[in-house]
Amino acid sequence: MNAIVLMALIATLGTWLVTALGAATVVFFKSPNPKALNLMLGFASGVMIAASFWSLLQPAIERAEATSNLPAYFVATAGFLFGALFMWGSDKVVTFTQRKLTNTQESPNTRFSRIIMLILSITLHNIPEGLAVGVAFGALQNGTYSTESLMGAITIAIGIGLQNFPEGAAVSVPLRREGFSRKKSFLYGQASGMVEPIAGVIGALLVVYVEAILPYALAFAAGTMILVAVHELIPECQKNQEAQPYFATMGIVLGFAVMMLLDVMLG
Repeated sequence: MNAIVLMALIATLGTWLVTALGAATVVFFKSPNPKALNLMLGFASGVMIAASFWSLLQPAIERAEATSNLPAYFVATAGFLFGALFMWGSDKVVTFTQRKLTNTQESPNTRFSRIIMLILSITLHNIPEGLAVGVAFGALQNGTYSTESLMGAITIAIGIGLQNFPEGAAVSVPLRREGFSRKKSFLYGQASGMVEPIAGVIGALLVVYVEAILPYALAFAAGTMILVAVHELIPECQKNQEAQPYFATMGIVLGFAVMMLLDVMLG
């Protein structure tokens, strides 16, 4: 296996492991600490927003200027918007299916169907996140290998891994409340992250062997990460804003600052 693809696989196996750790909270706790989860979500969103520019959009623009026949601003904008639209479309599909299930007459299978949709919705979100990690590592193969780019790819994997922890808990805890055993709740919760290594390898393979799509792929990954951070992570971490008005916000600022510091320091 190509060394870069192997690195992408290892990184996404790591993000899957963090999902499993989040799901494992159901074994040790009745529910995760909301304060800790809010801080973690805020930190992850800050990292992802910063990484979207320094580790994805900026390299996409530089790569497009060097290799593309189209203007770099067009390549970056098109890839970014397509990534955001892809995530938006994924959400729409999940929402539509959930509405169909909600409108159906209650039956013994209805509750199980809703649980499956919960797992599928988070699994669906994990696909572009795995692609983002794979693309970041795949870019190392195409003339952009440096300590800065390697650390950028690793930081993206860390940021996505951090936000996977509460996602794993978001599946396993409701399952436990529905009466599932701790073991089954954990197994279903960690299963939502299984697609990330597959998506990561696919993303890395695409940019390693189809060099022309690299600028688009980097911008695509940035679009997916921005949408996830702004639409999901930030609102989620601000749910307890009245009691802790700046706690999660400081997590966002800290995450952004850490990512910015790493990029500037290594650059």
